[in-house]
Amino acid sequence: METQRRISRRQFLRCCGVGLGTLVVGPALAACQSRFSPTPQPSVSPGTPPYGAGSPSPTQTPVPPSPTATRTPVPLSPTPIPTSPHLAVAQGGEPEDLVRRALNALGGIQQFVRRGDDVIIKPNICVAYRTYEYAATTNPWVVGALVRMCLEAGARRVRVMDHPFGGAPEEAYMNSGIAEQVRAAGGEMEVMSPFKFVETDLPQGKDLRRWAIYEEVLNADVVINVPIAKHHSLARLTLGMKNLMGVIRDRQPMHFNLGQRLADLTSRIRPALTVIDAIRILTAHGPTGGDLADVRKLDTVIASPDIVAADAFAATLFGLQPDDLDYVRAGVAMGLGRSDLENLTIAYV
Repeated sequence: METQRRISRRQFLRCCGVGLGTLVVGPALAACQSRFSPTPQPSVSPGTPPYGAGSPSPTQTPVPPSPTATRTPVPLSPTPIPTSPHLAVAQGGEPEDLVRRALNALGGIQQFVRRGDDVIIKPNICVAYRTYEYAATTNPWVVGALVRMCLEAGARRVRVMDHPFGGAPEEAYMNSGIAEQVRAAGGEMEVMSPFKFVETDLPQGKDLRRWAIYEEVLNADVVINVPIAKHHSLARLTLGMKNLMGVIRDRQPMHFNLGQRLADLTSRIRPALTVIDAIRILTAHGPTGGDLADVRKLDTVIASPDIVAADAFAATLFGLQPDDLDYVRAGVAMGLGRSDLENLTIAYV
């Protein structure tokens, strides 16, 4: 009886152990199966699209996807960043509109002028006895537009200046019409003091190694060169590089080996932007003109950070090639810019 009792107790405990294991392990196994086992898929008869590929199952109500399941597709490749053209040519329209179109094609004035900059704009105001109609001086509305745009970009100060060789500066500023437009735009006209020309080294110069240059131009944050495109009796054309003669003190010696010396001067000043006024061009009897028969109206503005490229293109307005200008050839040889127009990206706007 005692042996049977022990056997019965052992059997009883064994049975209890199995029963408890079933109670504890069974639900755990069921939970594991529900987490890791794939959900059984309904059978699909041949020729019937799977659910989710077409209409929902007639026996199931479709469940809208969770908002967290929606993801923005990742592009396969980055969007290319557009590059600015080497040169912009705006044709047809009013002067300010032409200037804005040309600069917008280059990426906007903010590419050249930043908030707080001290800006100097250098037009051609060579004489005091010509109004803008004679195409001896830069169009006043072109200059005014540039002043306004620089201030819109946040420039701290915008000054306009030149060193006329014919007449007093104040008279030249007024008769050209430039002073009125500059002041209306919020800029300042500055008379270039003879005491502010300083002897300056030209480290890259081939012929000129040192020259007296206006100190304010050397110290400005940004210099914008704004020549008018016109005939010149010695240089053939006055354009961007030739216009820089207005920031030096002694001009007469420049006329010996003029092409190379203009390139030497450009190597030291290096304007951030050149905007060539070809609203009216002077085709003969430059640089001062005086006969409206020599003036041709083109309503064109050329803009580029490359002064050589700007001059190269402007030469074609007169039926010339870039290599016809000594200073363009010298500028290319010195690495100051490019004249291979056929290889440049030119935006016509």
